[in-house]
Amino acid sequence: MSADEPTVVAVAVSGGHTFSKPTTGEIRLLAGLGIEGDAHCGATVKHRSRVARDPTQPNLRQVHLLQSELFAELSDKGFSVGPGEIGENVTTTGIDLLGLPTGTRLVLGDAAEVVVTGLRNPCYQLDDFQDGLTRATLDRDADGGLVRKAGVMATVAVSGVVRPGDKITAILPAEPYQPLERV
Repeated sequence: MSADEPTVVAVAVSGGHTFSKPTTGEIRLLAGLGIEGDAHCGATVKHRSRVARDPTQPNLRQVHLLQSELFAELSDKGFSVGPGEIGENVTTTGIDLLGLPTGTRLVLGDAAEVVVTGLRNPCYQLDDFQDGLTRATLDRDADGGLVRKAGVMATVAVSGVVRPGDKITAILPAEPYQPLERV
């Protein structure tokens, strides 16, 4: 495996609405639902603040993916963050998740497939975890636009098991590409 080949670094799941998710040896993705045993598994939204607004809206946040490269960037700013600690289910390396267009399909391992729906919006819970972490996961682009670095959200298109070390293959949608927006 080449050093920059897109790969799963870690997987995590939590049956409760906890901020951090413990890492595990594998997770099982369920088509149209999310991750077996995870509090956010379901066809309709499970994020508590969104349920309060409209519990019938579709769950576009079934799987949270985060690029491990963010950990080094945060470390340079004085933070210590590891896989699963800021709520992601799949920690990746070697793939620019934030640069993918909406609708990109990611094949994880041999079978599992997710569809990228948008960006995770960093929230106050990051500051509850480590003071100042929300601001550290935000940046500005050359035009002054807000850049959210806390990973991407996806839905499960094809069921399957995902493990650390699994290869990631990106399948881009048809052009014109739609940039990621927060979901």
